[in-house]
Amino acid sequence: MILLPLLVLFAPSLAAAQNTWCGKHYMQGSPVVPPGGQFQFPATSDVPLLNLQCSPAVKPYLAGETASLIVDARITSLKVPGATPLSNTKNATSLHVSVSVNGHAHSLGSVPLNSTGTEFSLSLHSLTPRKQPYTVTCTAVLSGSSSQKFVTSTQLLYLEPPSTGSVTKQDFRTGSLLVRNGSSWEPIFPMGFYTSFTGYLTNLSNVDAIKARGLNVIHPVPTFDNMTAFAQALDRMEELGLWLMYDMRFTYQNLTSVTEQVNMIKDRSNLLLWYTGDEPDGTSDPLNATKITYDLINDLDGGGYHPVSLVLNCQDYFFADYALGADVLLQDVYPVDINATFSRVWGTPCTPDYGDCGCDNCVGSFEDISTRVDEFKQRLDLLGRGRNTAVWTVPQAFGNESYWPRPPTGQEWLIESVLGINHGSLGILPWIDPTTPDITTSSSALAAAIPHALPFFSTPNVTFTPFRQNNVDVAFWTLGGQTLLMAANPNQSNVSLVLQGVTSGTATEILNGGANLVAQSGGVVLTLEAMGTSAWIFQQSAVTISGS
Repeated sequence: MILLPLLVLFAPSLAAAQNTWCGKHYMQGSPVVPPGGQFQFPATSDVPLLNLQCSPAVKPYLAGETASLIVDARITSLKVPGATPLSNTKNATSLHVSVSVNGHAHSLGSVPLNSTGTEFSLSLHSLTPRKQPYTVTCTAVLSGSSSQKFVTSTQLLYLEPPSTGSVTKQDFRTGSLLVRNGSSWEPIFPMGFYTSFTGYLTNLSNVDAIKARGLNVIHPVPTFDNMTAFAQALDRMEELGLWLMYDMRFTYQNLTSVTEQVNMIKDRSNLLLWYTGDEPDGTSDPLNATKITYDLINDLDGGGYHPVSLVLNCQDYFFADYALGADVLLQDVYPVDINATFSRVWGTPCTPDYGDCGCDNCVGSFEDISTRVDEFKQRLDLLGRGRNTAVWTVPQAFGNESYWPRPPTGQEWLIESVLGINHGSLGILPWIDPTTPDITTSSSALAAAIPHALPFFSTPNVTFTPFRQNNVDVAFWTLGGQTLLMAANPNQSNVSLVLQGVTSGTATEILNGGANLVAQSGGVVLTLEAMGTSAWIFQQSAVTISGS
């Protein structure tokens, strides 16, 4: 559970009222009842299946823009939604793809069989901008003698530019958000904290300090009991170029309140995205609640000028239902120094069917973070939402309360964040600011590194290669003739990795959370301290780890 000092009495009361968290009883004397709600993995097919998917490259497009369509044509053995048996692939290596939208047909071209990310331009001249998305029907015909046909569809959002306020686009090629910079659209990696409002953001000097720390987004945490001070804080954020993530956690199921809030905020020039459910799976909110609010927000927000986000806390509790309400899905695993098997708060054991230890179905290690991100991304992919739903990470930046006896150190906080990034998180939003001086320093160091790394995260067709050696988590992104390396060592001892393909004098360090790089014959040695992190950009495209 996420606990804010001013809300310590309120947040647990939600769970206490129902005596469950993630569907599990946790109080002494309560029965052990399996929570249900586990993700249903698809069955396996005896014959190969084609998982044909089409997606707009960007959401939304604005009037006058040219669109692109992405075609994925993966062969799979999993009976995912829409997968169709391949009757005969002999001599077949490609598919010819055409689309139909609003009664107009377009021939796109050839797509290799078992490929992803083939992109085609798509003219929007025949379409009129409107709030409702257009249905695009994609048809693929297998080359060769069988000429087998496959059909799927997608939604394309084509809007008039707003007369006031901002637009945040989603880039479905990379998962990044895009914001306007003059006449162009640029990717952003959101880096900022859930931030206390009362007593903190009410002091505008703290808004200035957040900007000086190198952060680019603020997520004010309700309630907002002084609307004059709240408006002043948002005004100052606009002046400083700080993006807003607007939170409706306590009211997102009250559609009248949501309507009032969206209409109050939507014309802000620095609105980045909306935030609705805060751990709705933990409190067992109605399964359709997040989707109902998602649809309402999009309708109020001109059809969808800004993405909608929420955070899920449970490891596996009605994931598919709650995730329907999100374009951006956050995970908030808080594993630092917890007891993952016995609850410090409730005095009861924690199992897959019972108990609450502050980190659902965790083992109490940093790898809980990377595992959770991997699980979220895998499930979204199996649901056919891998392109249109981004995953972000909420690193723990608090402690000294309930399940968490201490906050992370600055180095541990960097471990949390780098693990999230290495496994595909495209935003870092820690809970909570104000935080410790150590984490403040470490978060500024990561914020300074992000602009250097951003091209590797936000450029289509970057080559991504993960490694794991001696329990060290390493990821490489290769773009052109450069390679970005990010590494996290969650061990209690130093670990050295031999990098091959690196020549002396061609490496630029962008993050040092306890590491050094030393040249040797044939490459370099990267040594990470215990709880150390590191990020480098190499002027080579064939960097690898010896022995991996």
